[in-house]
Amino acid sequence: MKIAIIGTGNLGYSIAVGLLTQDNFKLKNLYLTKRNTEPLESWNKLPNVKISTDNKKAVRFSDVVIIAVQPKQLPEVLDEIKDLINIKRHTIISVVTGRKISDIENVLSTDISIIRAMPNTAISVGESMTCLSSNAKGKINIDFAKIIFDSLGKTMCIEERLMQSATVICASGIAFWMRLIRATAQGAVQLGFHADEAQELAVQTCLGAASLLVKSGNHPEQEIDKVTTPSGCTIEGLNEMEHQGLSSSLIKGLVTSFEKINQI
Repeated sequence: MKIAIIGTGNLGYSIAVGLLTQDNFKLKNLYLTKRNTEPLESWNKLPNVKISTDNKKAVRFSDVVIIAVQPKQLPEVLDEIKDLINIKRHTIISVVTGRKISDIENVLSTDISIIRAMPNTAISVGESMTCLSSNAKGKINIDFAKIIFDSLGKTMCIEERLMQSATVICASGIAFWMRLIRATAQGAVQLGFHADEAQELAVQTCLGAASLLVKSGNHPEQEIDKVTTPSGCTIEGLNEMEHQGLSSSLIKGLVTSFEKINQI
């Protein structure tokens, strides 16, 4: 498979790392483009990776084009590569925040297979939650996109109208969860642990909580009930967090991010 990533910034870089570190995904060529290629130069040592500032060259030698540029850069990039896109050969996968499939169709054509994907940066360690939607032509290749992103975590196919919400929950959500983990670690330091110990405790406990839900299929409250004894310390702590607005603050944060992304 020949894949190009146009715009190898933070997310594009994470996708590239994920693709290259998954043994079950075989790449013939991976083209990575960036205006300043200096941060990518070490990748030139890999035989199947090509580094370039030339988007046209990357498209010309690829079958799948993953566009990972900033939203304001998308029109310029699409205009640059549009004459090289082959209807029968190319599949376009956009991970550009806030940009609709119709934005791409207006430049390239509705006859092009276009898939919109929203992964998160955990894709670099094969643990992304990626949401996918497509235009009519792209439905033919949606399973192909799932193969790519399933090798880098989990995928969910959704209606495009939900993509902004998915961006907040999954992509922005990484930052939200990082902040919750950091707060837990800070609390652990206040309770007597060294910083490195505190982070290890917070991270593993977060991983354990998520793993419990994945493996059991239970609702979070079912697992909470298992550790909240009558008049115990856990329920007292939970209730104090709720009195201070834990759930309310998180929901308000999600809604605020959603309102902002709809202004992009």
